[in-house]
Amino acid sequence: MTSHHVDIRVVPDPETNASQLLGALYDRLHLALVQQRVQDIGVSFPGYSTVPRTLGTVLRLHGGEAGLRRFLQEDWLRGLRDHVRLTDITPAPEGALQRTVQRRQFKTSVERMRRRRMRRKGETAQQAQQAIPATVERQPNLPYLHLRSRSTGQPFCLFIALGPLLESPTPGPFNSHGLSGSSTVPWF
Repeated sequence: MTSHHVDIRVVPDPETNASQLLGALYDRLHLALVQQRVQDIGVSFPGYSTVPRTLGTVLRLHGGEAGLRRFLQEDWLRGLRDHVRLTDITPAPEGALQRTVQRRQFKTSVERMRRRRMRRKGETAQQAQQAIPATVERQPNLPYLHLRSRSTGQPFCLFIALGPLLESPTPGPFNSHGLSGSSTVPWF
């Protein structure tokens, strides 16, 4: 049940900008969701915009009041407390529209895809170039977070897409990033 929410606002300083802090906050959130095995907390970004492309400075957690309270009791914000401000847990506005907040993955680098194909299939650069034309490359216009994979250590961009606005909620689990392609959160 995603009837309550808490907003976590990042507060930048001269050394760290808002997007870096939001990335660090989101990384901590992901780790806490995994460690606590939580699937009933979803996220949204009230400052989400594609023009300009930004997620804003607020990470909103959605869930039941008791679940949010339990989750926030853990010290997963350690080290970030000076850079974040939390609101109280409050009910979502009555009649708020709903939407999914989900990850979108893109095939963004033709050169990277060709190198990977050469490694995996033992092909020459010319064979890989013929198999993967430049037209497959896509330039996503979605806001994203810069994160680092906990398993490989590699940096990656987590692109965030919004589903259509809906009148009624669709309950269900969220993944370890608080995202879902089917479960909705209130959008306000």
